[in-house]
Amino acid sequence: MYPLTFDLDNKVVVITGGAGVLGSHFSKACAAAGAKVVIIGRNLDKAEALATSIRKDGHHALAISANVLDISSIEEAHQTIKNTFGPVDILINGAGGNDPKATTSMEYFDESSLNNPNLRTFFTLDLNGFNDVFGLNFTGTLIPTQVFSKDMIGRKGCSVLNISSMSAFNPLTKIPAYSAAKAAINNFTKWMSVHFAAHGIRVNALAPGFFATEQNKTLLFKEDGSLTDRSHKIINSTPMRRFGEPEELIGTLLWLIDPKQSAFVTGVVIPVDGGFSAYQGV
Repeated sequence: MYPLTFDLDNKVVVITGGAGVLGSHFSKACAAAGAKVVIIGRNLDKAEALATSIRKDGHHALAISANVLDISSIEEAHQTIKNTFGPVDILINGAGGNDPKATTSMEYFDESSLNNPNLRTFFTLDLNGFNDVFGLNFTGTLIPTQVFSKDMIGRKGCSVLNISSMSAFNPLTKIPAYSAAKAAINNFTKWMSVHFAAHGIRVNALAPGFFATEQNKTLLFKEDGSLTDRSHKIINSTPMRRFGEPEELIGTLLWLIDPKQSAFVTGVVIPVDGGFSAYQGV
């Protein structure tokens, strides 16, 4: 076990949202560690392009279009995976995101906003939008875990890794649905870790700090590329004084799913956040 190395040789690793900004780095890293990677995303062309790139590098990858909120869709994907690579060893629940319809216009409630039709207040949040965001982040983790973790029962070296958020620890302003869903992910991670512990299935979560992605770029950057006021708040609350780079998640991710290096680790949520969760503003 010394020095620290990561070995996923012949492990079948399913990554939902595996073609996204962060997910694509997860997919490439797992493949480079020897895994047979399954990239699940809504955009098949995007997932296939990534899978093709991984295969060109001499690794194993399969792209599948599936809806994490539709159990029949995930079950169909499951059958394809078993027919192609065999049973699933590791699941990374990376699908998620936010929606403007589930976001308030203002950080703090102001009575004057009640009569302003151009502002989205807590009272006028779109219920469908709220449910969509909560569902994508929470139910979109539940359903794939229900389907793929069946393969893990009675087999060694299997685990589930959920993707949490800084907003799970202390909810960020303006994004109530996303914050609530990620808090639920933390709780659900711990619940599952206990539920499956006797069967050797480890369940952990990775909580990224602030990384520039497609989902949050309009919140972080102005049209000219400069930082928004919200970005300045984030940077000022991050002791390392910068956004994270996707590559900086990989060491923790591989450690948490490696069947040897973290064999006695389950039920934890690990922040990779430049100190954001440790800083209290003073």
